[in-house]
Amino acid sequence: MLDAAWLELTLSGYTGLTMEAVAERAGTSRPVIARRWDGKAALAVAAIRQQMSRYSLDVPDCGDVRTELLQYLARASQRAEGIAAALSLFTSEYFSEDGSNPESLHNALIRGEQEIETAILKRAVARGEVSKDKLVPPVLTLLGDLFRHHVIMNFAAPSEILRAAWVDSIFLPLIRVDR
Repeated sequence: MLDAAWLELTLSGYTGLTMEAVAERAGTSRPVIARRWDGKAALAVAAIRQQMSRYSLDVPDCGDVRTELLQYLARASQRAEGIAAALSLFTSEYFSEDGSNPESLHNALIRGEQEIETAILKRAVARGEVSKDKLVPPVLTLLGDLFRHHVIMNFAAPSEILRAAWVDSIFLPLIRVDR
């Protein structure tokens, strides 16, 4: 059912998503879907979460912050389609239907996920690659903010070249230990 909901969401956006269309695509009935999800808002979030969960963001300790950050961005890029689908919720009646706000949607979509980028940076601090003092809130979230902005503005993942430029030319110069 969630695969059917995902397909409907990607084809029609949130505004065009209907429980009936999902039921038809899933080969079931609307009441069956309504017993599991109390409306299309909950169904859409569940479908997006399932899709995003197919692409783990976990990055192993590689011993190098640059390598780990590039792997993190590559894995996040696999989720770009899910992020774009989530954006269709922002441009629709989702919030008036669900009674939630952008922060609660964000929390619903990432619920239970570890803060991968923070873990990468903590390891880099422990290895002496990154200065803990430079990881102030605006800098700490910068790489993720660049990524989300690109996906929001382009409805697509950033290219490998662009991701490398962010890491090498913008982010690492801000956080590396002065030598």
